[in-house]
Amino acid sequence: MSSNKSEIRKDYIQEKYVIIAPKRGLRSRDLAKEAGHEKPSNITCVFCPANIDASPALRVLGSRRKNWLIKVVKNKFPAVSTNNPRAYGLQEVVIETPDHRRELEDLPISRIAALLKIYAERTIEISKNKRIQYILIFKNDGGRAGASLHHAHSQIFATEFLPPHLFDKSIKMLEYKLKHGRCVYCDVINKEQRGPRLVWEDKNVVAFTPYASMHNYEVWILPKRHLDNITELNDAERKSWAIILKRLLKKISALNLPYNYYFHEVIFDTNQHLYMKITPRGSVWAGVEIGSGIIINPIAPEDAARYYRRGL
Repeated sequence: MSSNKSEIRKDYIQEKYVIIAPKRGLRSRDLAKEAGHEKPSNITCVFCPANIDASPALRVLGSRRKNWLIKVVKNKFPAVSTNNPRAYGLQEVVIETPDHRRELEDLPISRIAALLKIYAERTIEISKNKRIQYILIFKNDGGRAGASLHHAHSQIFATEFLPPHLFDKSIKMLEYKLKHGRCVYCDVINKEQRGPRLVWEDKNVVAFTPYASMHNYEVWILPKRHLDNITELNDAERKSWAIILKRLLKKISALNLPYNYYFHEVIFDTNQHLYMKITPRGSVWAGVEIGSGIIINPIAPEDAARYYRRGL
């Protein structure tokens, strides 16, 4: 796209609109920048081994008593729980490393691949509860992205309530398949592999910045195979995923931006296409976004893709 003209873009499938407005990035600002990755030192951290080891673990990679590598525990302050019929569900915390000083992108590729496998194991276990309709695996990194603790961790959120926009998305994906005979995201992959928004690919996965990016430097990772959810990834795909995830998070860290990433799974829709959205939080949604629902993004996804490709 032009380097300075705005453009209205629509999501690949849903009725969501974004204004890509590069000139907006040139606006004057008098607000202090909020750091994304700075960690306080000399604190008492509830996720460090000295404090968390006494808590019952749902899953541990490594020794259960000491020298563990990844640990899954119940969220002590859940928004939903299995003993609350008015907000039924569960929340788990995945502590990604015992080392308070390390971020996810600092971990070896093998450890990140192991984290993806643990996500899959917990998804299988949670899915045994027949009341659960929706599982969300997500990570908040940095205060503006919603993180309340600095120790590297992610979460698993599951509920019997299916968010309406995901119900709508499943319907639209089915409509697309009935009309075209193909998965919409398989077609998106084929298109983005040949375009200016491609960031990285190997034989297993692809990463690109989406056409109607809602967030600054938003980037997606998808398997090239049509897989419904994270439990269907094989070892080679998890390794490829870990390689590009590590590289992308390092690039986001260099921007000093907080970020979120997440996977969705709609339990009763078994023909989705797995994807991870990584959404750096480089801008604040203000009056236009809150009032109209139309997002203004000052970073064109084509420019974001160029940034990510440098040095990969």
